[in-house]
Amino acid sequence: MRSVESPFPWLRVGHTTDADARTGCTVLRFDGPVVASGEVRGSAPATREFALLDPTRSVQSVDAVVLSGGSAFGLAAGSGVADSLEVEGVGFETKFGVVPIVVGMSLFDLGVGDASVRPTPADGAAALAACAPVFDVGAVGAGAGATVGKWRGPDHIRAAGIGWATARRDDLVVGALIAVNAVGDLIADAAGAEVADAVADGSFDWPKAESPLAENTTIGVVVTNGRFTKTQCRLLAEAGHDGLARALIPAHGPADGDAIVAVAQPLTDQAGDDLATARILSAVAVEQAIASLA
Repeated sequence: MRSVESPFPWLRVGHTTDADARTGCTVLRFDGPVVASGEVRGSAPATREFALLDPTRSVQSVDAVVLSGGSAFGLAAGSGVADSLEVEGVGFETKFGVVPIVVGMSLFDLGVGDASVRPTPADGAAALAACAPVFDVGAVGAGAGATVGKWRGPDHIRAAGIGWATARRDDLVVGALIAVNAVGDLIADAAGAEVADAVADGSFDWPKAESPLAENTTIGVVVTNGRFTKTQCRLLAEAGHDGLARALIPAHGPADGDAIVAVAQPLTDQAGDDLATARILSAVAVEQAIASLA
């Protein structure tokens, strides 16, 4: 486990972690509504409010993103975040009060630790309260029970966690916070590199059953100080998935729920930063965030 600092003054991150049960949740809180969109490429996602990230939907901003363990049960953590933000008066304005826009993604960690313990609304509220510019990465929060290497059988499973990396060009910065709980292997790991080489030259001893275990899903958030539209954020999320595919073998499988949200700086009247560059940075940041767990 190590500590990192957000390069964005408007982003804070907090965790709750149950080290014994090996589960937890992670909240990304934004000081002001951010433009956001996202994409799911895995076939078994567990998400909250993901449909509103579609660029054709009317809501243009989100107030927080929650990553959690506990499979679909862990999505409850988002309710605790929404309730706390409502008390603060943060959310989408309606004539009957604010409605916090909280997007959630969960990974399947029920096969490690204690499957009866899942992140709750109280855990989400506690993670929100813990949000700070300096935060931990590794086996914490949503990454507390994350593992990789499951597709090759129980003997190849190893702990992973939640990783962070940034990529930049001049003043344009992209960061990625990724909870890695993949069916596949980390290519940056020696074992994963050997797998990739063996697949390439045809010598790989393929698993007898595809995705024999089900504790899967890599989820995360790409964050940038660039000024982008909701449609452009969707393209940044897609680029993040490119980085995911470069870092994991295999990726986006039938038992994965791989999902990435991309958020741009708090709403402004302008858009039009260099999207092509930002997409390259997004892919690299996600790739490096995953590789940091090798």
